Amino acid sequence: MTILGNGFDSSERPNVPDSSDFNELPQAVWPITAKRGADDVVEVGGVALTDIAEEFGTPVFVLDEEDFRTRCRAMAKAFRGADNVHYASKAFLCTTVVKWAQEEGLHLDVASGGEMGVALHAGFPASSMTFHGNNKSEQEIADAIAAGVGRIVVDSFIELERVSAAAAAAGVVQDVFIRVTPGVEAHTHEFIATAHEDQKFGFSLAAGDALEATDRAYTDPHLRLTGLHCHIGSQIVDADGFVLAAERILKAVANLVGRHGDAVTQDLTTLDLGGGFGIAYLPGEFPLEIQGLADEILAAVEAEAERLGLPTPTIAIEPGRSLIGPSMVTVYTVGTTKQVQVDERLSRRYLSVDGGMSDNIRPALYSAPYDGRIVNRRVSGDRVPSRVVGKHCESGDILVNDALYPNDIAEGDLLAIGATGAYCYAMSSRYNMLQRPAVVAVRDGQARLILRRESLSDLLSLECENPS
Repeated sequence: MTILGNGFDSSERPNVPDSSDFNELPQAVWPITAKRGADDVVEVGGVALTDIAEEFGTPVFVLDEEDFRTRCRAMAKAFRGADNVHYASKAFLCTTVVKWAQEEGLHLDVASGGEMGVALHAGFPASSMTFHGNNKSEQEIADAIAAGVGRIVVDSFIELERVSAAAAAAGVVQDVFIRVTPGVEAHTHEFIATAHEDQKFGFSLAAGDALEATDRAYTDPHLRLTGLHCHIGSQIVDADGFVLAAERILKAVANLVGRHGDAVTQDLTTLDLGGGFGIAYLPGEFPLEIQGLADEILAAVEAEAERLGLPTPTIAIEPGRSLIGPSMVTVYTVGTTKQVQVDERLSRRYLSVDGGMSDNIRPALYSAPYDGRIVNRRVSGDRVPSRVVGKHCESGDILVNDALYPNDIAEGDLLAIGATGAYCYAMSSRYNMLQRPAVVAVRDGQARLILRRESLSDLLSLECENPS
């Protein structure tokens, strides 16, 4: 079970399209409805990307509703119920996506008062939300309890006291999860099963803090301990790390039962294993096979619970990237091209587009790889070393690095980048006062605006003083 079929890890792999026709769209990277039509224009959801660019301008995010819903259903089937799947809204959040998640029966993971506010505005039931965060303010905690949020994931002893006090003030018993740091870190091809306690999230199992936190939560009259939570990494490609983390957390449940008796498991019924399921970003990569992953995790948890004499817990997950990431593409217009002689052996072609690090900071932050394709026509030139860059005043404003692209890509072409649904718009900025792009949803040949493009008026609306 692997995602990186080319054998590169995230720091080594080049952003080089495979040796197949550059005009083909990598199936695992692009939305399931993406295809090149008879006129050689790429369409998503039955809508030509050229039409979207003409109507809504570029850069523009294009979100395939069918792709997103299909992934939600597959995840729900694999983990034995949509209510066990908590969409991680930090990946991408707007009221339309919240409504889609609700219609598919998913729960929602929010990590701030702002995310909770957007979800509530969309009509999502607070009782189906899990509230995360390592530094929730007292106001956020009070607001979450007042709204009736289903679970608050407690991240520190101070927060344990704050949630208890807020619940007491509201006259309720608040359901909580305790976030546990199980000493497992998983990322791409490997996981490491020791240490990794030096982080800002959660209570350490190894240091004994997790046992103390669960003990306090269980005995607090204003709290109801209903689950334990962990998150072991991102872009995870197999089940091993999840299985080991679950086994370690089940031992913590067994320890709590040893201290307080079997009554613990009457309320403590859930293990939330977080998210981090890997997707394909480049040709030659393949997304994690969710059904196989789920089967392996669920079987291992059932076996370990039986060995420890515990009831089999419900397994909850928090996918974000794996639901929304491949469902979206970003369409740019190529503005200028430039040939740069790097050294005596290498000449590189720079393709500058009308967005950049303000709408996708991940390449600059993490050297994250992406796949770009020309979508308004077929290209047929020789492959040459190329780099796709943005229009910001930063040399690190790179969207696709060290690629081999056809040399007939020209000014005015539309270049689209796949798998931009997760953490692109969500982490966007107004650097250089570029306004955030529009987001357009597509389905069955119809396109509709779900987030409009920011304007200069939006920027100026924050100003508190006018020049004299």
